[in-house]
Amino acid sequence: MGKVLVDADQCRRTVARIAHEIVEHHADPSGIALVGLHTRGVPLAERLRALIEEFSGARPAIGSVDIALYRDDVGVGGGRKGLVPVVGETILDFDIERHAVVLVDDVLYTGRTVRAAIDAVFDYGRPPKVELAVLVDRGHRELPIRPDYVGRNLPTSHGERITVRLVEVDGRDEVVLEDAA
Repeated sequence: MGKVLVDADQCRRTVARIAHEIVEHHADPSGIALVGLHTRGVPLAERLRALIEEFSGARPAIGSVDIALYRDDVGVGGGRKGLVPVVGETILDFDIERHAVVLVDDVLYTGRTVRAAIDAVFDYGRPPKVELAVLVDRGHRELPIRPDYVGRNLPTSHGERITVRLVEVDGRDEVVLEDAA
């Protein structure tokens, strides 16, 4: 089952802290766009949007991005070889060149997902700035990517896995440490 590292109340407070940090770093939060990465980054982006609006009165743009076709590990040795990616929906219905984009994801690990998300966003235009907000940074980067907003730093070994569960997707909020077996 795994060990619960972050419960529902801690998750709520962590997301609120990230929202406060975003407001502190952007004089006009209506000039940003929160772009959630499928799957759990999307509800996190929606939560952040509601909190930013509550804290500042400004309503950021919101979008979502699916990185299935941008992954660099599909068809490569390892667990994904030969798999056909399941493509979800990308929604970026705001002027991307006029908004600072804050990519939102649940867990930052190697950085490859974030690289793919940046590639996907840039196919729609060139935002003036791209930032990264993650609920959990578990370490083990393979690319030079660093988040701007981090909910929790939870160092792990390669033999462990961080699982984020959100009410919108899984019926409850929690962050669990599990064996990767």
